[in-house]
Amino acid sequence: MSLAEQKAAARKAAFARRKVAHGADRGNSSSALSSVLAGYRGVPVAGFLPIRTEIDPRPAMEEASAHGPVAVPVIIGPDQPLKFSLWEPGCALREGPFGAMVPAVDRFIEPEILIVPLVAFTRAGGRLGYGGGFYDRTLELLRSKRPTLAIGFAYAAQEADDLPLEPTDQPLDLIVTENEVIAPNSA
Repeated sequence: MSLAEQKAAARKAAFARRKVAHGADRGNSSSALSSVLAGYRGVPVAGFLPIRTEIDPRPAMEEASAHGPVAVPVIIGPDQPLKFSLWEPGCALREGPFGAMVPAVDRFIEPEILIVPLVAFTRAGGRLGYGGGFYDRTLELLRSKRPTLAIGFAYAAQEADDLPLEPTDQPLDLIVTENEVIAPNSA
């Protein structure tokens, strides 16, 4: 089986697990994320506006926005790193690529913390995304400039024992689920 086929199979299995977890979500899944972000008040944060069955980071993003800038990703084009536009609770939004909402008016910032959506993760900090490479390119760029914290945010059900990864895949520094905070390098 090719790497592409392995990734497709891993995504399919993870999407099924995520769908079940999303159906059981009672709306309080971001409390651990809020606790993590509270330790970084004032540091520029990039979250994301959830699509489909993604876990919802908005409650934690709202709390963080009271203490510093919060932005969301904007896809500029294929094979390009993401840019991050300032977001505030209740701000006007427009539809961006892939159905993700983005602020109606772009005011770009460079975050130092990224809350990263994902399809699957490992306890070692591996991340399987949607396959476009946007977060890998973006993290590589940001980390070339300054320390940048990548926090994977997902349902616990999205954990995998192993994932088909490539050398260009950027590792997660923390993984936050509705149940726990996982620090990959502390083991």
